[in-house]
Amino acid sequence: MKAMNILVTGAAGYIGSVLSEELVAQGHQVIALDNLKHGHRAAVVSEAIFIQADLGDREALDDIFHQHRIDAVMHLAAETSVEYSTTEPGRFFWNNVACGINLVECMLRHMVNKLVFSSSAAVYGQPEEIPVTEAAPLNPINAYGESKLMFERILYRYGEAQGLKSISLRCFNVAGASKSFGQDHHPETNLIPNVIKVAAGQRDFVSVFGNDYDTNDGTCIRDYIHVLDIAQAHILALNSLQKNVTFKAYNLGNGKGYSVMDVIEAARRVTGAAIPVKVCPKRPGDAAKIVASSKLAEAEIAWKPEYPRLDSIIESAWQWHKEHPHGYEDN
Repeated sequence: MKAMNILVTGAAGYIGSVLSEELVAQGHQVIALDNLKHGHRAAVVSEAIFIQADLGDREALDDIFHQHRIDAVMHLAAETSVEYSTTEPGRFFWNNVACGINLVECMLRHMVNKLVFSSSAAVYGQPEEIPVTEAAPLNPINAYGESKLMFERILYRYGEAQGLKSISLRCFNVAGASKSFGQDHHPETNLIPNVIKVAAGQRDFVSVFGNDYDTNDGTCIRDYIHVLDIAQAHILALNSLQKNVTFKAYNLGNGKGYSVMDVIEAARRVTGAAIPVKVCPKRPGDAAKIVASSKLAEAEIAWKPEYPRLDSIIESAWQWHKEHPHGYEDN
């Protein structure tokens, strides 16, 4: 693929930072957009052109497209704090839907018609069958998943009506780190970074929400996928948009399920720490098991995880945390 000017929204976030790093490594010019509400300025790769702006700002977006001759867009900016999805749904529908429409309208005004969208497995809700394929029913159970699904449908309609070419990547449990960039959320709700904080002595124990599920060890099973593999999937998806694509959606997962206790045991092996555990009541809405089928992505965009081992995913996160024990410098 020839070098392109690629707008990455949410470029100061977890996946956006790693994706931008990979795009730069492949010779592309990254225009890194983030409002820094949840992201970190220190997470933006130095070779990128950084612009602090909000996707709801039409004038700012028009200026960006006018000045930088954008060839394609990687759209990762989103409200992701699921804990607010039942109490403040408006946050999700504004940031993930309304602002997304503003972005697409700006793209089309400036004759840009290629977009890769970072969606989520949350569009499926609680799956009826495992592994989850793209043919599974779409039944999101919270405003986060609903907003992702709504924007996927919006992309499809723009493709039909105005020739937008887009691919939606339904990411399962993204984890791990590159050498330079990793997870730094406040508050942190993801399992692997919280396990690592216990291993590092920054927390007293790992909370395990329920241990009597219908699984091998009674704890929930999830599909963990390395953030570097997620970044490569976005790049491969962009490559495939050179073809006659209107809209496609692909699952991105390992195809393997690991329980909460599997993750903790792997972290004990990697870090050598004891990692105490506290069993807590189940959380409403937690499915016992969610595992992806990514066969369609393998067949159609030639994507396959290069870092499938759980220990490798945790090792990369552990190394990044040791070098950044308090996250990014702007905390």
